[in-house]
Parts: sequence; structure tokens; C-alpha cells
Amino acid sequence: MAFNPEELARYQRHFSLAGFGPAAQEKLRRATVLVIGAGGLGCPALLYLAAAGVGRILLIDPDRVEASNLQRQVLFTEADVGEFKAPAAARRLAALNSGITIEPRVGRFNRANALDLVGASDVVVDGSDNFGTRYLANDACVLAGKPLVYGAVQGFAGQLSVFNWREGPTYRCLFPEPPEPGTVPNCAEAGVLGVLPGLIGTGQAAEAIKLLTGLGEPLSGRLLLWDALAMTTQIVALPADPRSREITALPPEGYGEACVVAPDDVGEIDVPDLLRRSSPPQLIDVRERWERELGSIEPSVHIPLGLLERGEAGGILAGLDPSAPTVVYCAVGVRSLHGARLLVHRHGFRQVQNLAGGYVAWQRHG
Repeated sequence: MAFNPEELARYQRHFSLAGFGPAAQEKLRRATVLVIGAGGLGCPALLYLAAAGVGRILLIDPDRVEASNLQRQVLFTEADVGEFKAPAAARRLAALNSGITIEPRVGRFNRANALDLVGASDVVVDGSDNFGTRYLANDACVLAGKPLVYGAVQGFAGQLSVFNWREGPTYRCLFPEPPEPGTVPNCAEAGVLGVLPGLIGTGQAAEAIKLLTGLGEPLSGRLLLWDALAMTTQIVALPADPRSREITALPPEGYGEACVVAPDDVGEIDVPDLLRRSSPPQLIDVRERWERELGSIEPSVHIPLGLLERGEAGGILAGLDPSAPTVVYCAVGVRSLHGARLLVHRHGFRQVQNLAGGYVAWQRHG
């Protein structure tokens, strides 16, 4: 348990912390943590895990840094915009602590790599923002017998818990089945207070450190709810359901790894296919006015989703042909999926498609 002079200087506050000391620091040094996603939750979790001296950090993320990320993803700077998040995050973490190993991987956490990545780790920190990845991470952790640190944020509220620790609850105890596509917006759709992922992601790092060192009481069997507007927290009991562990293998289907899956009554079209259309369809933009002012696909008709939900879009819809091919879009394809279904079921539109990836995908293609 020998520490070099640099480590003695760096971790002296841990060494002097009652109940922590060199023994706990050595456990961190020998540990491997998998962090899924370098977004709003992953960034603060990664920063504090690296600063704490976790010896090996595995990081997987498929995305590039965008300007809209900088409001909350504190690992990145303006100079990183356009770069892949995983290597950009690894460079920043290496600058913070050169005594640890960071292994970045550009790609999506999926069935092909899930068991290998989870199996190579001691603790998994889930910083993803979609249900497909959360269920996949949960099931891989159940199969591998590894604890999963869960966090989620939306708007002004956040959640935090520890799953699969000592036969405790799993993610499927909290959410037995995924929600219907289009019923739950992600952060890009609903927005998120920039500091909130910092609070929850830091909490995830704290839980991971407790699990690795054996200190304290992990947040297993309990779900922490954080309301940033009222600055209140609530902890609710989460009982374990033994049926949530009836997993023998990762199924070939069923996770919905893409963030949005179109239901049977609504088709889906991607940007290249839309551009290849010989005759342009009716385009309906269901975003808010402020979003449209930042850019739009033209020509398109603007009908905010709220008008469709409240049945207040009759005047605008009167100028459209319900029998004509119609494509609905929003920011990333979640609200538009709901809007497309409203057009089909409430307004008699017969040839409706949802634009996969929404306006963000349109911008990337251009």
C-alpha cells in the first residue's frame, strides 16, 4: 500500500479523513469504473471519480460536443465543439489526474459490447439519457453481478439510486417496462436546468466511491428525488421485486436502443430519404416559437405541439390536406412522434411520418 510523494500530496485530505485513510484510497486506486455517457451526468461524475483517484475509468459515448452541451457539460470548452466527447473528456481528465488510466471509446453502449464492458468494471455509473440504454445497462449488471449507479434529470428535477447491490432492487423494480415511445421527452425536448446534472452526477460519483471503498450506506432500496426549484430532497423506499432478476441473457430485441421508435400507426423517415423524395411532403414543425426562430426546415407549417394537444390548431390545419404525404419534425424526434399520432387519430391524416432525429439531424446532414 505504498503511495508515492505525488499521491501523498494529492490525496492527503482523504488520508486524514476519519474512516477513509490509505486503505480506502488503495481500493480506489485498484478499482475500475465504467461510465456510460459523457453528457450532463457523466461530466461531473467523471470529474470527481478522476479527482478521487479511481485507478481505471472506462468511458463510452458516441456523440460529438455541441454548443448546446456547454450549458451543463462542464468537462468541455468552446474549443471542444465538434470533437468526439469520449476522447475530449479523456484529455481533460488526464490533465486533472495523470496518475490514473482513462480508456475512452467512441461508440454506443449496445448489446455487442455491454457484457464485456460491464464485466471489466467494479461499478457502473449510468449517465445515459434514454430508456433503451438504461434497461440494457441494468440487465447487463444483473447478469454480471455488478452494482449500477443510476441518475436521471429533467427540467428542474432529478433522481438518484443504486441498483443491483447485494440483491437489492434493480432498475426494473422502479420501471418494470419502458414507457410508450413519444410519451416521455428527453432533455433536448423538455430542457434541463444546467446545474441540476451537476448535483445528480456528483451524487453518482459519491455513491460509486462508497461502493468501491465499502464506506457508508449505499442508496440501495431508496430513491432520492431532488427538486432544484424548491431546493428540497425526498427519499422514498424502493422494495426489491425478485422477478426483476429473472434475466438469463440479453435478448436480441426489446431495448429500443434508438431514443425514438415509431409506433405502427406512424411511419418514420430519415433526413437522406426526405431529401431524396421527388415531390416534397407537407412539413409540420411542432417546436416552440423560440426554437423555430433559431432555424427551421422550409417550407414548413408551424404548429406548436401544445396547440395540437389542446385541439386549438383547427385554423392552421384547415390549410393542409389530410390525404397528402406529411412529415412532422421537432428538435430530435420525440415531440414530433406524439404530434404525428395526434394528426392521425384526431385529425384524420393518413400518410404521416416522423422525421428521425428531427431538426438536429437535418442540421448535421447539411
